[in-house]
Amino acid sequence: MKLQTNSRGVPHGNAVGIALMCAGVACLSVNDALAKLLTERYSPLQILFLRNVIAFPFALAIAWRIGGPAALRSHRPLAHLLRGILWIGATVLFFTSIMHLGLAEATALIFVAPLFITAISAAFLGETVGRYRWLAVLAGFSGVVIVVRPGTAAFQLVSLLPVATAFVYALLMLGARWVDPRESVWTLLLYLTGAGALLSAVIVPFAWRPVAAEDLWAFVAIALFGTAGMTMMTQAFRLAPAVVVAPLDYTALLWATALGWLVWHERPDLATLFGAAIIIASGVVTIWREHRA
Repeated sequence: MKLQTNSRGVPHGNAVGIALMCAGVACLSVNDALAKLLTERYSPLQILFLRNVIAFPFALAIAWRIGGPAALRSHRPLAHLLRGILWIGATVLFFTSIMHLGLAEATALIFVAPLFITAISAAFLGETVGRYRWLAVLAGFSGVVIVVRPGTAAFQLVSLLPVATAFVYALLMLGARWVDPRESVWTLLLYLTGAGALLSAVIVPFAWRPVAAEDLWAFVAIALFGTAGMTMMTQAFRLAPAVVVAPLDYTALLWATALGWLVWHERPDLATLFGAAIIIASGVVTIWREHRA
């Protein structure tokens, strides 16, 4: 059967996937900006807890609507619990970083996650990684050095937090292999949200601050934008090849730069933009080489 195309000859599934990916990235960028606003008054852990608690009913409804009753059942609950721990670690690290760094700088540094995935896969999982992918990894980390600028007056120790976030996020993505292959992506979304809410509830009392009425909208919005973004990006990968939609994740830097400038008057310097360009280019090469493999 011939694949339906649009007027420009792009496969219809690809076109919809591209649109969903771009919209999903935009939603997650707004999610990050809202988190940065909230960190001015609340701890990252409290923001994560309330976001997951509010988002859980929506994740449940999405999983039931798209995946059916099977999406509510897990064959390996412990795997989701372990991934929930990594999810909390990655989110708290990133929310802490954006308390002190510009949104664009933190976003640029977190883009090294695919490079960590490649390095971890080769070092600990026995996967074969060709020289071009290793060169992309080295280039990507050189971009990190340019952005962070260790040994100079511009260096901030907090700049390493997004890099740590990327490492933990890479472990989270690789941790998807622990999940039973019979489980759908909607099961992963549901249990990740639920595990995040459950685990953070244990320790959030130590960081709790009463929520002001005027901030309730921001907590609801961060849950809605976060859930919508993850759902649309998941659907994008279902409709179009990863090599088509994955590079669009880097449009987050455009959103982060625009939102940082509009809300906080942040302007990333040339070194940050140059380093970010190297990180993004290395990530695109990694995605392309994995597709070729």
